[in-house]
Amino acid sequence: MRVSFETMFNEFKRVLINIGFSNNKARLCARLFSESSLDGVYSHGVNRFPLFIDYIKKGIIKIHNDPVRIQKLGIFERWDGQLGPGNLNAYSSMSRAIEIANTNGMGCVALRNTNHWMRGGTYGWQAADANCIALCFTNTMPNMPPWGALDKKVGNNPLVLAIPRAEGHIVLDMAMSQFSYGKLNIYLRNNEQLPLPGGYDTDGNLTCDPSQIKETGRFLPAGYWKGSGLAIILDLFASILSDGNATHMVDHSGDEYGLSQIFMAWNPAKLKSENLKQTFVTEVVNFIRNAEPATQGEKVYYPGERTLKTREHNRQHGIPVEKEIWDKIITM
Repeated sequence: MRVSFETMFNEFKRVLINIGFSNNKARLCARLFSESSLDGVYSHGVNRFPLFIDYIKKGIIKIHNDPVRIQKLGIFERWDGQLGPGNLNAYSSMSRAIEIANTNGMGCVALRNTNHWMRGGTYGWQAADANCIALCFTNTMPNMPPWGALDKKVGNNPLVLAIPRAEGHIVLDMAMSQFSYGKLNIYLRNNEQLPLPGGYDTDGNLTCDPSQIKETGRFLPAGYWKGSGLAIILDLFASILSDGNATHMVDHSGDEYGLSQIFMAWNPAKLKSENLKQTFVTEVVNFIRNAEPATQGEKVYYPGERTLKTREHNRQHGIPVEKEIWDKIITM
C-alpha cells in the first residue's frame, strides 16, 4: 500500500504531539521522518518510527532536551546532545555548522551524548539545500566484526558527503558495511536475496542470503579491510573531537544511545575557488554519466541521483508502506 507524504507527515506529527512533543519539535521531527521515507530510505523513516517511539517510552530519548554548547574554539564547537531526539539534535548541529560556515567559510560541530540520527543523508541534503558542502559521520554500537574477526567490535558508522548543485545535489550516504542493517531487513521482509554478497553464512562463506547474515551477524565491510579500518577511524574521530563515547562504550544490551557525531560545512561563496563553480561540478557529473554502462540498457548514476528519482516517484504515487507497520502507527 502507499500513503501520501502529507498523510504520513500528519500521522507522525499527531503521534509525536500525543507523546509530549511541542508543536514545533513535532513538526520538524515528523518532516524528517517523512522526507526519509519519501526519498526511499524506509528503514530509517517509516519503518524506524515505532522503535523511535519505544525509545521515548523507555526514557532513552529525552524529548524535552536540547543540545547545549560546552566549548567554542574558533570555527570549531563542541555540543552535548543531552540524549535528545537524535534527528533533531543532528539537524540542529548541521544548522549550526552551516551558520559558522556562512560567517567564516567553514564550520565544524562535534556532538556527544546524542541518539541515533536516523537517515544520515538528511544532513547532507540539508547542507546542500543551504548551498554548502558537507561532511558528517556518527559512531554506533558495536554491530560489525572488524576485518578477520568473528565477534562484533566495530560500529557500522555511516559517512555522509554532499556537494550542492542546482540541477541536483550530489549526496553520498554510506554505511561501513556493503549493505546497511536497514537495507538487509528490507530484503529479509521481501524474502529476496541480496544482489551481491553482503556477509558470511554459518560455514564462514560469503553469501547473498540475508537470513544467514542476520544469524551470524558477520556483515561484509564495504571495501573489505578498508571499510573496517575506516569504521574504526571514524569512531575515533567522532569520540575524540566530541569528547564523547566511542563504540565500545555504546553497548547497552541492544539499546543504542549516547552516540558521538561530527558535522562539517563549507560555504563555497566564501572560498572563492574556480573549481566550486556550478559549471565545474556539472562538468564532472557529465563526465561520469557519459561512461559506457557495463550492462546494455542500464545507466550510470552520480551519488544522490537515484534518491531524486525515488523522491519524485513517491511524491506522485505515494510512499510505499508495509501494512503491518502502518497499522501500528495509525493506532498509536
